[in-house]
Amino acid sequence: MKILFYGARDYDQRFFDKLKPEHPDIDITFIEANLYAETASLAAGYDGICAFVNADLGTEVIEELAHQGIRLILMRCAGYNNVDLKTAAECDIKVLRVPGYSPEAVAELAMALVLTANRHTHKAYIKCRENNFSLNGLMGVNLYKKTAGIVGTGKIGLAMARICRGFGMKLLAYDLYPDKTQTDLNYVSLETLLSSSDLISLHCPLTPDTYHMINKESLSRMKDGVILVNTSRGGLICTEDLIAGIRDHKFFAVGLDVYEEESDFVYEDMSEHILKTSTVQRLLSFPNVALTSHQGFFTEEALTNIAETTLENAEAFRTGQELRNEVHI
Repeated sequence: MKILFYGARDYDQRFFDKLKPEHPDIDITFIEANLYAETASLAAGYDGICAFVNADLGTEVIEELAHQGIRLILMRCAGYNNVDLKTAAECDIKVLRVPGYSPEAVAELAMALVLTANRHTHKAYIKCRENNFSLNGLMGVNLYKKTAGIVGTGKIGLAMARICRGFGMKLLAYDLYPDKTQTDLNYVSLETLLSSSDLISLHCPLTPDTYHMINKESLSRMKDGVILVNTSRGGLICTEDLIAGIRDHKFFAVGLDVYEEESDFVYEDMSEHILKTSTVQRLLSFPNVALTSHQGFFTEEALTNIAETTLENAEAFRTGQELRNEVHI
């Protein structure tokens, strides 16, 4: 079985190469080019392709992949909101993902963003490098005994809840499908969580129902001085409303690993370019906002798990086994 890996980085190749000897019947080709309509034809001669969250897997691309004989799309990530599942099904292309790799990796980055934005450690580091040891602009708040609201209690949300509990925080949770085994989680309505939490951390998938769930209306329900962190999907937050809220001093701090504008330049060095839109620049201009570049997954453990599950998915497809990680419409 031959698989073409789109948008492959050195770290992708390192972790997949380590495991390839365990799958001798799977032949992998890594290319740096990402998957777009213009590059879909490169899949000619392959049985499947592997893509990441920043690939274009819309209607046109999937139809071209089908034209090239592709039967399998492997997502080396948990998210699949960039995949046109309806067209994939019509083209008889199976879509498999990595539903869980290292929930702790994402949750730990979420707390790192909370601490960075709250205690302004990103600013303090730069100031100290310039021999400026004043404390002006570095005031934070204690997390101890504050209330953390966890939106989405899948594996990552539960990992974040454990971390918040370790900080001595009270916990509130919201999920469409509450985990009844979590007896120490206080499930409440989203409205109650928004109005009662000092820290709100988003851990839910991007669906039509969750798109822009954080907007002008939901922001108005939050406490003044709330801390908001998003390590899930940028589309959960209406960025224009977020910026308006920041300007109105609604937030004590905001930490974002994902944002709506990221798809065109995520994982790219854009330091020599002028970006087409100004949303990210506006976010970076605020002293109480900390941004990272969609790196929640980026740990040794998570990348190992991603490689393992992706290759297991390919092996299951190749040998006709049950496709446990198949994504359906």
